[in-house]
Amino acid sequence: MSVIDDLPPLRDVIKRHALSARKSLGQNFLLDLNLTAKIARAAGQLQGATVIEIGPGPGGLTRALLAAGAKHVIAIERDERTLGPLEEISDRYPDRLTIVNGDATNFDPQPLLGTTRAKIVANLPYNIATALLIRWLSIEPWPPWYDAMVLMFQREVAERIVARENDEAYGRLAVLSNWRAETKILFHISPAAFVPQPQVTSSVVRLIPRESPEPCDRRLLEQVAAAAFGHRRKMLRQSLKSLPADPASLAAAAGIDPARRAETVPISGFVAMARELAGLRSNS
Repeated sequence: MSVIDDLPPLRDVIKRHALSARKSLGQNFLLDLNLTAKIARAAGQLQGATVIEIGPGPGGLTRALLAAGAKHVIAIERDERTLGPLEEISDRYPDRLTIVNGDATNFDPQPLLGTTRAKIVANLPYNIATALLIRWLSIEPWPPWYDAMVLMFQREVAERIVARENDEAYGRLAVLSNWRAETKILFHISPAAFVPQPQVTSSVVRLIPRESPEPCDRRLLEQVAAAAFGHRRKMLRQSLKSLPADPASLAAAAGIDPARRAETVPISGFVAMARELAGLRSNS
């Protein structure tokens, strides 16, 4: 295992503070510093960067980010038991780590950022990972306050994020993710790397926000995707019936055959239908 700083090994830190991962918090501690360093490198140039980290736990990734040169890491941690280990890291890297004891699902880091655009790098707790991603992809106005996200998810969720039309995992999450960001799975991590071992493989995903996504109303895009994938095996003329527009006319006006199924429609098709729906609303 690599030595990235002169702090004690994570296993020693966990033992000394009597820490154990809590299922209720979606925790699985990643103790391999080779892997935490690999995740930090995946975020690109960290020199001078501000990084938002969610759920740092005992601080393995936090240490990797700071050792890689991050100017400032803002770590949001709900579990008060881990604040002691994080304070030790703060002492080792003075004035470079801000610890926020709070819930990431309702925390807004912008007051701490000012005009600086941050990176989000995190081994996300499994139980809030998708909700956090959707929140970050739904920020208005766009572009957002971050310029990159490097996040760990369960592999199944990661595949849903990066999927394209005709992929088995293609759905609402893929439409939103790839409309607003360039997405890529960077690498997978075995369950054996975690304590305790999860029953699934994890994947690290990079999302780079598009400065200018195809123009449309995000809420209408999500509404169209939700309707279409709510009955994914049905043709659009059937699945879009919940929308306030004639499904066949909506699809046809966007240049899409209403006999197609949602899983075959590219993101540009959903954007076109959202724009058509917006036009119908403004004319009604």
